[in-house]
Amino acid sequence: MRKAVIFDIDDTLYNYRSANVHAMDALCRYVRRELNLEEGAFREDYNRVMDYQMRERGETAGCHSRAIRLQLLLEERGLPLRHAAAMNDLYWNALLDVITPSPGVTELIQALKGRGIRLGVGSDMTADWQLKKLERLGLLDLMDFVVTSEEAGVEKPDPGLFLLCADKAGCLPEECLFIGDNLKKDVLGAQNAGMEALWLQSDPQKAGEYPSVKSIPGFQGLIDHILFQKEKDS
Repeated sequence: MRKAVIFDIDDTLYNYRSANVHAMDALCRYVRRELNLEEGAFREDYNRVMDYQMRERGETAGCHSRAIRLQLLLEERGLPLRHAAAMNDLYWNALLDVITPSPGVTELIQALKGRGIRLGVGSDMTADWQLKKLERLGLLDLMDFVVTSEEAGVEKPDPGLFLLCADKAGCLPEECLFIGDNLKKDVLGAQNAGMEALWLQSDPQKAGEYPSVKSIPGFQGLIDHILFQKEKDS
């Protein structure tokens, strides 16, 4: 019987990619104004440092830290490190200003909550900004638990993160459904931990390349599927 539904956050509960564009534009304006650094040079430095950070810290939540990323960038250029904290806050607050829930996801979560299904999120990243994202989306108070890779000590698709989700849900992994946009990290990671998984993939061509993977184009119409499946399992 399905007892818990667990969601990824970024590019699942909201559109991270478009929000990131807005936040990066805000950073570019800042570095032009405060550091006299041209946008092209800043973006090149930022992407290079991000690649290094992902390569060297890819197994920990530290690989996602914008504060560390910006600190490293400023260190390399010999610029005042006091800007790192200001730029980090600027980035995340600019992102929070524009995020909205994915279509249908709020209604889905409210319906599941009303039926007594345990609800949670399982996400890479640090806890502070993930909690702020959920609050901004109006979803935090609907969640029974939150698991980040910072708390779990491992990044998806490591089964440890998913097993911690099941433990917090108070049920077995096979009683959990995980929904996320990343095939390797979210779907295969959840399946390898013993969970059922749904791949949020709006491109039917990409979804068709993996016919053995259960995929959904969005959250509309998913309420009946999940509730019906729960009643069927019961």
